[in-house]
Amino acid sequence: MRIPPKYTQVIAVTLLGGATLFTLGVLVFIIGFVLDKGLPVVSLSFLFSNPQDMGRAGGIFPTVIGTLLLPLLAIAIALPLGVGTAVYLSEYTRESRATAIIRFGTDCLAGIPSIIFGLFGFIFFVTTLKMGWCLLAGGLTLAIMILPTIIRTTEEAIKAVPNAFREVSFSLGATRWETVRKVVLPNALPGIVTGVMLGIGRSIGETAAVIYTAGSSLRLPQGPFDSVRTMAVHFYILAREGISNENAYGTAAVLILAVLAVNLTAYWLMHRFISKRSR
Repeated sequence: MRIPPKYTQVIAVTLLGGATLFTLGVLVFIIGFVLDKGLPVVSLSFLFSNPQDMGRAGGIFPTVIGTLLLPLLAIAIALPLGVGTAVYLSEYTRESRATAIIRFGTDCLAGIPSIIFGLFGFIFFVTTLKMGWCLLAGGLTLAIMILPTIIRTTEEAIKAVPNAFREVSFSLGATRWETVRKVVLPNALPGIVTGVMLGIGRSIGETAAVIYTAGSSLRLPQGPFDSVRTMAVHFYILAREGISNENAYGTAAVLILAVLAVNLTAYWLMHRFISKRSR
């Protein structure tokens, strides 16, 4: 029996709408549950004081600093490498077996579990290069982990720039690099920013790759070779060891609010940039 097209349309819309509402419901439930448990713990003293008694008392100030420093260091390393690779693949090479291999390797690298990156960072940076558990080892490991995301999102953003823009630039006598710098990259900036924000979001919430490389010191880092503890690692240790569920939920609430703030800021900047360029 063949179902009339208008009924299939209603069924499809209902199923897709239900899937969307279910996904949003799960997201709202998780965020609401964590914030309900954690927000009563959050205060200025909790944010700006040092942990005491292994985290049973005190605040989370050193972990907040560690959570800020590690993603910033990772982005500072991965961004020029990722954007440069994407520009080379999109603008300076033709489609060939070599570019297909590079893209396949990038996709494979993006699918590697984070704990494998952590083990690699521990063996190579911490042990072989004798860096020890430190901010630099953690930043390098996170940079390698988020590099595929930046490459792929940047490459797709560059491909989305119309070829007519390049042709007009070339017709005016611009070189390829001038075209890339003044035409392609500015128009691809929203996509690049999206990749950067995805990388920052993954870095902020990462645990396995960080605990093996950056360590878990509760002291403020004084340099790149000092150990740091992020909020994600702090939450993991407090919850796993049963040290303080109250402080664990408070740390998780701050972490969720930080991720939401980063994403909202990124969307605001992206839409503001798009609106300016469309005028």
